[in-house]
Amino acid sequence: MSFDVAVEKKLGDAEIAVAFKSFTGLTALLGPSGSGKTSILNMIAGLITPDSGHIIVGGELLFGNGTDVRPERRHAGYVFQDARLFPHLRVRANLLYGARRGVSRIGLEEVVDLFGLDQLLDRWPRTLSGGEAQRVAIGRALLSNPSFLLLDEPLASLDQARADEIMGMIERVRDELKLPILYVSHNQAEVDRLAAQVVAIRR
Repeated sequence: MSFDVAVEKKLGDAEIAVAFKSFTGLTALLGPSGSGKTSILNMIAGLITPDSGHIIVGGELLFGNGTDVRPERRHAGYVFQDARLFPHLRVRANLLYGARRGVSRIGLEEVVDLFGLDQLLDRWPRTLSGGEAQRVAIGRALLSNPSFLLLDEPLASLDQARADEIMGMIERVRDELKLPILYVSHNQAEVDRLAAQVVAIRR
């Protein structure tokens, strides 16, 4: 089983409650803005502590029954909507920063080839387009040797051509690396293309 999640959390006036189980492939959380999708990802990553429930990923208990694994020990590859590359590091250094956790199932050369980054390695993040930055961000997450990937609306700021390009790369990661992937979106077409299972999130 990839994800077994049942959590509740009160954040201000909002109450988030979700329960789902998923198996192989990519699982999508689909819902409108403000429905708590990113907060659910943050709970799975360990950045927010649920009030109750459990989080199990790939058979490993991350939260529940007295367990609360620290974020850095959850080995989540987290890709945010705005890429969040280190502005003071060139693309190569950004990628290699992700590789600090040790031996990854995919190496730098493979990531460069998979995401077409060979012409970007010496560039600064500020010179990259939105699509280029997201390619680097996903590559950096993969080089961190993650146990699973969390993708938070990675296509939201891209035009359709760049979004289609990144979706093709996500499909290759899904099919070739077999990592559990949780993908947040409000776009039905993206989810229809990428997801094996969809969890509908409502306000």
